[in-house]
Amino acid sequence: MITRFGINKILAGLARFVSSILTPLLMPTYGAIIVLWASVLCTNPTGHRVAVIMVMLGITCVLPMIGIGVLHHFGVISDKRLGKSSERHIPYAIALACYTAATFYLNHVHSPMWFTMFAAGGTVALLITALVNIKWKISAHLTGIGGVVALVYQLHSMNLGVFTMKWLLCAVILLAGVLGTARLILKCHTVMQAILGFVSGFTCVTLAMKLFG
Repeated sequence: MITRFGINKILAGLARFVSSILTPLLMPTYGAIIVLWASVLCTNPTGHRVAVIMVMLGITCVLPMIGIGVLHHFGVISDKRLGKSSERHIPYAIALACYTAATFYLNHVHSPMWFTMFAAGGTVALLITALVNIKWKISAHLTGIGGVVALVYQLHSMNLGVFTMKWLLCAVILLAGVLGTARLILKCHTVMQAILGFVSGFTCVTLAMKLFG
């Protein structure tokens, strides 16, 4: 018979898995995949789309992870998962620089402005998260997925999808709920911190795409 301790252990393991695959560092890449395979940009050559995905992955995920690894190696941070608020300042600065670089990259390859603004909105949301975390804490995970939900919603409302985007929108909203639950199970955030993180990501990307896209 599975004990309550065993169930809690299983839930914690699942929560860590969900948190790992839906890390904020992967959200720009997930967003780019959605844009390049589910929007009107899917007509671009496959090689070009794959190249954009690989560059986005390298800039917004691989480089920050390398930076965090170096900081951990030299003892600047004690936990690669950045569990301590006091140790997040430098990693956030690295991530901000990478997100900014990704925005300029999309502009450099002449992406539609609404695609570039997805990255720009995500950068602003990350900046807000970094500033808030100086004194308090909101969920960077929920901020990230909030931005992706905003992206899909905008693709739907702007009729930029190549199929009915409402089902994809439902899917990413469901994933946001699963991720929020995972962060609560791991006791990484309170309900309010998770909600405010989502609202920050959703609002920043929505405004960027609506006002400048």
